[in-house]
Amino acid sequence: MIGRIPVVDVGPVVECGRWPAKAVVGEAVEVTATVFREGHDAVAATAVLVGPDGTDRAAVPMDVVNKGLDTYRADLVPDRTGRWAFRVEGWSDPYGTWNHDATIKVDAGVDVELMLAEGAALLTRAAQRPELPASVATTLHDAASGLRDTSRPPAARLAAGTSPEVVEALAAHPLREHVSASPTYPLVVQRERALVGSWYEMFPRSEGAVLDRATGTWRSGTLRTAAQRLPDIAEMGFDVVYLTPVHPIGSTHRKGRNNSLDTEPGDPGSPYAIGSAEGGHDAIHPELGTFADFDAFVSDARALGMEVALDLALQCSPDHPWVTEHPEWFTTRIDGTIAYAENPPKKYQDIYPLNFDNDPEGIYAEVRRVLQVWIDHGVTAFRVDNPHTKPLTFWERIIADVNAAHPDVIFLAEAFTRPAMMHTLARIGFHQSYTYFTWRNTKKELATYLREVSGDAAAYMRPSFWPTTHDILTPYMQHGGPPAFAIRAVLAATGSPTWGIYSGYELVESVPRPGVEEQIDNEKYEFKPRDWVAARETGIGDLLTRLNAIRREHPALQRLRGLTVHRTSDDAILCFSRRVTAAQSPHGREDTVIVVVNTDPHTTREAVLELDLAALGIQPPVDPDAPTFAAHDLLSGAVYAWGAHPYVRLDPWSQCAHIIGVRTL
Repeated sequence: MIGRIPVVDVGPVVECGRWPAKAVVGEAVEVTATVFREGHDAVAATAVLVGPDGTDRAAVPMDVVNKGLDTYRADLVPDRTGRWAFRVEGWSDPYGTWNHDATIKVDAGVDVELMLAEGAALLTRAAQRPELPASVATTLHDAASGLRDTSRPPAARLAAGTSPEVVEALAAHPLREHVSASPTYPLVVQRERALVGSWYEMFPRSEGAVLDRATGTWRSGTLRTAAQRLPDIAEMGFDVVYLTPVHPIGSTHRKGRNNSLDTEPGDPGSPYAIGSAEGGHDAIHPELGTFADFDAFVSDARALGMEVALDLALQCSPDHPWVTEHPEWFTTRIDGTIAYAENPPKKYQDIYPLNFDNDPEGIYAEVRRVLQVWIDHGVTAFRVDNPHTKPLTFWERIIADVNAAHPDVIFLAEAFTRPAMMHTLARIGFHQSYTYFTWRNTKKELATYLREVSGDAAAYMRPSFWPTTHDILTPYMQHGGPPAFAIRAVLAATGSPTWGIYSGYELVESVPRPGVEEQIDNEKYEFKPRDWVAARETGIGDLLTRLNAIRREHPALQRLRGLTVHRTSDDAILCFSRRVTAAQSPHGREDTVIVVVNTDPHTTREAVLELDLAALGIQPPVDPDAPTFAAHDLLSGAVYAWGAHPYVRLDPWSQCAHIIGVRTL
């Protein structure tokens, strides 16, 4: 039954509590609810945080967001990982009712003595609660005595009962009647990296690959040579190194350069065609090294403050041991052949997808074993390849199983797919998700998408923004040149707490394979050593380094909520801000950042911004055009005096964006 004081529309709640809302340690979870009652008596609400042990950890008074709509909000901050919960309690506020009515009636000379006597009785009752601190009880008793003091005028007596001291005392220790609780809703709290991170993707075989001039073929780089790149990656500020599959690669139907069906001597094949006589998902390609080499790579990364993510691609080459040991794990066609992967018109003849309907328990047990192998060797995150092509029941079960034993392990869904699938993968347990950001290019598209991922979906889906991947090079990136790479890096790094780049982004690699949205000479099919010295001199590595430094320095960029899109006068100038209060900040300090980006990589653009000062935490001045804050450009170092309507001019070649740290004048 509904409570005496109804509490409805509680958030954040995912599918009526079927799955938990998500947070990280120290993140302020905004709890909202609609609380009301019959008649005109005052009501109030409290948000209650329930710890993993089932005990109440915090009870926070909720603020009225919209009195006319009876909406309330409060922030709850869990302090460690685990399965938490929360509820909202609505309650009748007899002191609030009396304060409102008495103020009106005493001022009007109506029922004066009656109202003062009722107030005295109410405060006396409130003071007699045994749990009250002695100082609070004294304050309330003194107020009741003041209300009864007939030697003083009515206004003075009323003032004794409505003084700031009394209001403050009852705000901290309210007299609650008809307390009505909502259901208790689940909240899973994970480590900070589940929300915040800068990922760097690499193909380890390309790092240190050497051309054998005698044969004209390449010799693979190794995990040891790949580890030599780690200091540079760390210096740019990345904290997660993501490795594409490191397993043995099949030779049957091996793909050649640019996905060709014709291979040449020395073609390494796609690392996503997993499995050969040397082993499968639990093995390392012999050319890359051994598990000792892998352990050394992980150790080196950790020493530099980074962790290692590994691709989890649940598919096999025709040479994978599973194909002969468990042919029932695959789909056999009417002609007796095993079906290879297809996404028409694309064909992947070198890959057999698993069929999870034939032996789900057997497949589950084997994949769980494989995951444990890599966890035992220091992998703390998995970038899951095409999770939307596997059953959701499988993912829900295995992520819960892994996290029960290893709560720090993170799963990133590489799910460029339909919204329903993408969002449900997030609901059932994936910590992060690739997103449509990659294809959102215009001011309007970006504004809409930023609002979407920072809104209701933020309760369960953490977006990971990638400008490109090894599979994706959009027309915007193909034709925009270095400005496009700079623009998209700024947007990705400031638009989401988690972002990532694919190795070579620093070099502005942007030549497409004709007819498709991917690079020519795709690294999936060949070795691709790069000139990293040239990257330092001619690439955009310095910008990437600065962006990661800004992210570390500004807590507003480490949270998904708190976003506001501001109006601009130009259809290519996007302006948005992120703000956290001291209570919401992971560092305990208020922070506001404004991002202004020219989304046109070809043309200098000018605009007048229409800043929502209230959203920035700034009191609007009497003169709307007066400077109200110091705008510190975190990219250029310049400082401007900005008001509500600053003018900006952004040249995509010299400075494509302002990232503004807000400081008071």
